[in-house]
Amino acid sequence: MTDDTYETLAETEADTAGLMAGKHITVDELATELSAIELRLRQLARAVEVPATPVELVDIIKSLRSNASSLRETGDQMGFLARIVAGDVPLVTTFPNGAPWGVAARGTDRPDYGGPAIVPTVWQLLKLASDATRPGFGETTTYPEAMDGIGIGWESKAASVRRRRERDAAVAVEVLRLPCATCDATDGQQCKTKTGWAADNAHVGRQRQAEALVDERLGYLGENPVLVPDA
Repeated sequence: MTDDTYETLAETEADTAGLMAGKHITVDELATELSAIELRLRQLARAVEVPATPVELVDIIKSLRSNASSLRETGDQMGFLARIVAGDVPLVTTFPNGAPWGVAARGTDRPDYGGPAIVPTVWQLLKLASDATRPGFGETTTYPEAMDGIGIGWESKAASVRRRRERDAAVAVEVLRLPCATCDATDGQQCKTKTGWAADNAHVGRQRQAEALVDERLGYLGENPVLVPDA
């Protein structure tokens, strides 16, 4: 694929407005969208049982139905998670090892996975809900109560990784636009060694200048985003 194709795909992927009624997608909306995709896959599998041309598509049909089943499982989990975040499902206040979560975990260390977590994962929430159904397990709370005040300016790890990738890609483009004071490389040229060999990595000064320009444009402080877009 060309750079223009990747750019077009990235722009299309970023067009998420049709998935949500508000500024951010809700878990309830996610569950509904997954349900719609799952149904569409099953419909496709049924439709291609008798295609317009004689082609045996049994493997494709099995794949479509398998993917639909996986989406059904995920959609059901998201539906239950929507009930959790709405406050309909009681949750225990600590993990099995006694570590807190949500607001109660602020300021605590997290030595291992499953320890204190300000923002819990879906699997942790499902576990907290399951434990709340066990008799005598302990005090319970609800998601809105436990997370009160958390979420402003927050983004998932997946979003952080993607934005870091986008930042690094922008730096790679910017560095070739700048002249290099060390080897006199000009616009569009890679840096060179003293003997004239082209190098994949730019000289430090050129790289540092490119990073500074991109970070200022994107709103980064060093390697960290200053603000989360649309938070």
